[in-house]
Amino acid sequence: MRYDWTPLGRSAIGFDRLFDVLDEVQRAAEESYPPYNIERLDENRFQISVALAGFTPDEVALTVEQNVLTLEGRKSEKEEKTYLHRGISARNVKRQFTLAEHVEVKGARFENGLLVIDLQREIPEAMKPRRIAISDVAASNFTHIESRVA
Repeated sequence: MRYDWTPLGRSAIGFDRLFDVLDEVQRAAEESYPPYNIERLDENRFQISVALAGFTPDEVALTVEQNVLTLEGRKSEKEEKTYLHRGISARNVKRQFTLAEHVEVKGARFENGLLVIDLQREIPEAMKPRRIAISDVAASNFTHIESRVA
């Protein structure tokens, strides 16, 4: 079931990005190929595992643009083979993942037929909470100016 966000767009100004993300989530939920897992390893580390049986690293491309991670797999048909049964899909793959701000792709590798993508959230120092030291102001830190009555 798909939802139409157009009526909300008429009265909500500046939420275009939110509606785009909601549309993307709806579209992604309808797609089931290739299967994938998203795993949280700790507070700031994540891992996406995508089942890409039959693909080689040369046939897969990963790109990140404007917080969207795009996985594209193009199966090259070099040899003509006669199959009695073909259960492993040889179709092209395209899957997109929307990344939160400050989440970066740290690397990718093939592991047991899975493409494993490592992600890490790296919050800039300026945005991290920091503790402010409170000093004890002693009377000796003040400069006392004496005045004379004329």
